[in-house]
Amino acid sequence: MSLYKRLHDIPAAPAPGATRQDKNEEIRTRLQRELIEELGPLLYENKLTETEVRKRVSEAVQGALVRDRIPMTAPDREAMIKAISDDIAGYGPIQDFLVEPGISDIMVNGPKSVYVERGGVLTKTDVTFNDQTHLRRVIDKMVSEVGRRIDDSTPICDARLTDGSRINAVIHPVAVGGPYLTIRRFNAARLGIDDLIRSQTLTATAARFLQACIVGRLNIVVCGGSGTGKTTTLNVLSSLIPSDERIVTVEDAKELQLSQEHVLSMESRPPNVDGKGEISIRDLVKNTLRMRPDRIIVGECRSGEALDMLQAMNTGHDGSLTTVHANAPRDALSRIETLVLMAGNDLPVKAIRDQMAAALDLI
Repeated sequence: MSLYKRLHDIPAAPAPGATRQDKNEEIRTRLQRELIEELGPLLYENKLTETEVRKRVSEAVQGALVRDRIPMTAPDREAMIKAISDDIAGYGPIQDFLVEPGISDIMVNGPKSVYVERGGVLTKTDVTFNDQTHLRRVIDKMVSEVGRRIDDSTPICDARLTDGSRINAVIHPVAVGGPYLTIRRFNAARLGIDDLIRSQTLTATAARFLQACIVGRLNIVVCGGSGTGKTTTLNVLSSLIPSDERIVTVEDAKELQLSQEHVLSMESRPPNVDGKGEISIRDLVKNTLRMRPDRIIVGECRSGEALDMLQAMNTGHDGSLTTVHANAPRDALSRIETLVLMAGNDLPVKAIRDQMAAALDLI
């Protein structure tokens, strides 16, 4: 049976007083629900390509409109086909933002409030989701594609999209008025040291100095506040590592893009439904020591893994790199000291500072 023949619940006439936009929205919502149920599993199992999905959606929409004699202009029909196709094959209403150049952040503050950041300017869009269920379905699709989960027992999730963009999702009961979704867009263009010089982030002299520090195997910490470019800087510094070295990277969600061939990337894993199976950044940092690395790169130290990172730097793994949240180098030292104390080993402050003094070469 064709898809559009199964769409029996689409009204042939709009409700009294309804505008054309209201009617189109109601038709789209009903079609959307039916087609997701029909085509979603096929797409998930790789039995349909995105092109085939869009073709099937187009046939179903046009067939339903003809059958129920619903008048609709060509632009409205194409907009409906695109919206439903994006919801099945992409990420719904925010799909266009995920491919638009110039957008660095997408912030969904509930189903009816979507903000984007273009060129450092935050603006509210007219894009909305149908309801909380619609937004939750998009979130579930995002996190499931990278093997993560989000539910009432684990209402907060950090993950990444297939293009490397970083996402954070918060749902009920933590999110009041949510769900909330925040996406930090991934820069498809891999930046190099020359790009930082051209953008006046670095001078040529500073770039040569940093390159010498990397080749000279100095242990380096990149510090800064949220969104200041720590990961971008770490990526650029990592690109300067000689290609004949074995590099192991450890991250919560994979963001580093290393051009070298001999790179092993590892991601942390949250606990399963039973609260078991968690693999923390600290577990991974410990494991890297058994993998014969020449360099260890930790995407960010935010807890007790700082102690293991310092110990790695002090036990023959010179040239290791990491980032920490701190507004200045002096603050970074205090921050690392605090993170080491979070490891729970009750080390005296003098021992921690001795470790830091021996391990850290450049901040």
